[in-house]
Amino acid sequence: MDDEQPIHPPVIDWRVISTVLLDMDGTLLDRHFDDYFWEQYVPVVYARKHRLTVPQARTRLLRLYRAKERTLEWTDLDYWSATLGLDIPALKLHVEHLIAVHPHVPEFLAWARTAGKQVVMVTNAHHKTLEIKMERTALAGYFDRIVRSHELGAPKEDPDFWRRLHQVIDYDAAGSLLADDTEAVLESASKYGIRHCIHIARPSSALPPKPSSRFPAIHSFRELLPRQHVNIPAP
Repeated sequence: MDDEQPIHPPVIDWRVISTVLLDMDGTLLDRHFDDYFWEQYVPVVYARKHRLTVPQARTRLLRLYRAKERTLEWTDLDYWSATLGLDIPALKLHVEHLIAVHPHVPEFLAWARTAGKQVVMVTNAHHKTLEIKMERTALAGYFDRIVRSHELGAPKEDPDFWRRLHQVIDYDAAGSLLADDTEAVLESASKYGIRHCIHIARPSSALPPKPSSRFPAIHSFRELLPRQHVNIPAP
């Protein structure tokens, strides 16, 4: 719903922002794909393989998922393939048609590059997931660099991720903006010193917006574009 007003609208002075850090799943891309894949599709396949009912499989899987939250294994497709006895990358390809870019993302990325910002994707995603999604969306060319938490040995929820990020890109925390749909990630970045942290209030098109208790929020990247760069639909 692009016409919704921000829950807690950010006030951004783009003159002081040199680096734009962007999460992938739920931020640039619609998280509906991931939610459907892990909570609906995988349980069906897992139930068939292990002779369970789908509710039984879902309950078991959700318990396994939660045990790995905020760890590198959480998004490690090789780990889940071994743990579940399933070819997770191959299964993702079966439903890749559900991968979708959030509204106004290409428009925002193009503007940020034109405005001379360093544009970096920072993601917890496994490299096999990244390859599938970049192939599907053709967004990779917008970024100066894509950095995965697996490269740095720490998930974004760990403040050490942001320190280690300096090993691969030159950025000033105080002059950086981070957009992410996970409050725990924004909190870790804020603790490190990233001054401009923006919460994505609607990570999934299938779910209603979720307000943030701590951070300014947007429904779409249209709200971060300077007014003169917003493409107003013709009446």
